[in-house]
Amino acid sequence: MSSANPGLIIGIDLGTTNSLVAVADPLPRIFADEQGRNMLPSVVRINADGSSTIGHEAREQAVANPLTTISSVKRLMGRSLRDVAGDLPYLSYKVVAGEHETARVEVPIGAKGTRIAEGTNPPPGPLPRGGGTGTRVVSPQEVSAMILRRLKERASKALGVEVSRAVVTVPAYFDDAQRQATRDAGRLAGLEVVRIVNEPTAAALAYGLGSTQLKGGESRAIIVYDLGGGTFDVSILRLTGTDRSSAVGSENRHTGGGGISEFFQVLATSGDTHLGGDDFDHALVELFTREMAAKFNHGKPLELDPGTRQALKSFAEQAKIRLSEHESAKVRIDVGDGRVYERTIARDEFEALIAPMVERTIECCERAMRDAKRELDGAKLSAVVMVGGSTRVPQVRARVGEVFGMEPYTAINPDEVVALGAAVQAAMLAGTASERRGLLLDVVPLSLGLETVGGAMAKLIMRNSTVPARAHEMFSTSVEGQTSIKLNVLQGEREMASDARSLGIYHLRGIPPMPAGIPKLRVEFAVDANGVLSVSAVELRSGKRMDVQIVPNHGLSQEEVERLERESISNAREDMARHRMADLVVNSRLDLHWIGTTLGRVERSGGLFEPGYLDDLKIRIAKLRRMIEDSERDWRLVEPESLYSEKEALDRASVRLQEVSIALSLAAESR
Repeated sequence: MSSANPGLIIGIDLGTTNSLVAVADPLPRIFADEQGRNMLPSVVRINADGSSTIGHEAREQAVANPLTTISSVKRLMGRSLRDVAGDLPYLSYKVVAGEHETARVEVPIGAKGTRIAEGTNPPPGPLPRGGGTGTRVVSPQEVSAMILRRLKERASKALGVEVSRAVVTVPAYFDDAQRQATRDAGRLAGLEVVRIVNEPTAAALAYGLGSTQLKGGESRAIIVYDLGGGTFDVSILRLTGTDRSSAVGSENRHTGGGGISEFFQVLATSGDTHLGGDDFDHALVELFTREMAAKFNHGKPLELDPGTRQALKSFAEQAKIRLSEHESAKVRIDVGDGRVYERTIARDEFEALIAPMVERTIECCERAMRDAKRELDGAKLSAVVMVGGSTRVPQVRARVGEVFGMEPYTAINPDEVVALGAAVQAAMLAGTASERRGLLLDVVPLSLGLETVGGAMAKLIMRNSTVPARAHEMFSTSVEGQTSIKLNVLQGEREMASDARSLGIYHLRGIPPMPAGIPKLRVEFAVDANGVLSVSAVELRSGKRMDVQIVPNHGLSQEEVERLERESISNAREDMARHRMADLVVNSRLDLHWIGTTLGRVERSGGLFEPGYLDDLKIRIAKLRRMIEDSERDWRLVEPESLYSEKEALDRASVRLQEVSIALSLAAESR
């Protein structure tokens, strides 16, 4: 693989349930794994030695490894323990409070299923110990970084060049803490996140690519309904065609020159970062547990072990998927002690369970439409684009079609459309976009402001303001001789600070004592294209100044991110050796399988081999198998070069075995 190409930018959809990576060269395409699978399950298992198993294997073995398998971690990103309290009953792993009350995952070491599995990858760095003897504590950002690192490796391998830059998508209603957490995860994965794009906006880019090109001055309004595994977003966008020759200036630098053919302008957005397919699953889990309690425990709540909770979630997800295509789904759960819970769920029963959640998405749609009404200026919507795997639920599509009076647009795979759009935006930023170029104008999802005297919220940047956005306001003091001014930066739509989310509290100190109301404090908010907020404050009479990029209360501190980065660099050699050993074990096991199968088939024809050949071959097989077993107990017990040499020696020795096998097969066919 050649060195990194600084001009190359990939697009990543970091999802709650599944993640994808794509590139536009020039048309957008998804990168698949060796088995041809586009989606990477956003599931990570932490092994006893600190390595990790990522994706399909981790998800398939989740029931056997409930305490060490982490899924739906996106719902923990940038959140406090209190924020995620509603999710805890449905998680098989333990969530604890970290610094600033951040939600962290505590993984037991030596628990069932923590062996090193084939195909494991090391995490970005060693996991910090915490929570007592025999446990490790890992942040959601670190878990997300493991997923991002795997996607980065997939793209680098497919392109034949090291990838280091990416556009990463987030739900439109992600707040500042969650966006910062996403950037930190990218950094820990060795990726420069050059742009954070809202998921529905990325979907609109992919939709615009596949629709009829607009002429200069022509516009079209679309709604993007994005219901994923953990979050819901809706955005109203206007696509406007332009005269390419009139589009000049800085935009050309972002699109490779030659003008802009379309503007993608977000008019309004709304959503819920705690509403998605996971919640559909939770409704089924509640139904199962309620009925099992009535049947087996006289109606009293059942005490479920982590493995059973994980199994219930898996059964619920499978039932939900089946009910998207069939009228009923059967569920059979072994509760233990010879007790079996079995029942058939009809589609209309499932729809009744999730109806309140579907209606919550409709309320968000109606709110976004009200916010966009003035900008739409009477224009009618031309399409409702469906995004996210949960939009496959028939009730969701039917309800959306009913509300908007049109058949939802599903021509683009709802699981892939966000990643494809991210790749389009990446190509625009890299200057490698095809002839069809666009300019993306996104919005601030939630209002931003400051707490004032009396506990009110003074809003400086209103929700649905186009980014980049900048605003300032003048403030003063309310106390005689005040030498320090507290700035409580808030995010939300309510009028009181107690009802908003505090992003951070900062102090401008060293102001000369003056009578109340005399100091002149100019506070400026600036939101960049990624939706990240910076705040500056200056007291005009004294010249005292403060400039900060907001580090949310529930994000990783800058020091923590830097420490994790240093650890990943200092442990890089060991991590690569561990990674190589894992790959060698996988390949050696495959060799043993095929050689053993062939040996069993032709061993009866021993007279065709030179004296002692088969005995020597069996000795080599046994030796390689012992080395594999030793490495699985502790990868440091075996040198990678020694394992590689033994594997190669067995491969060479087995050539004669394969020749005899082929000869016998040909002879059998000729008879």
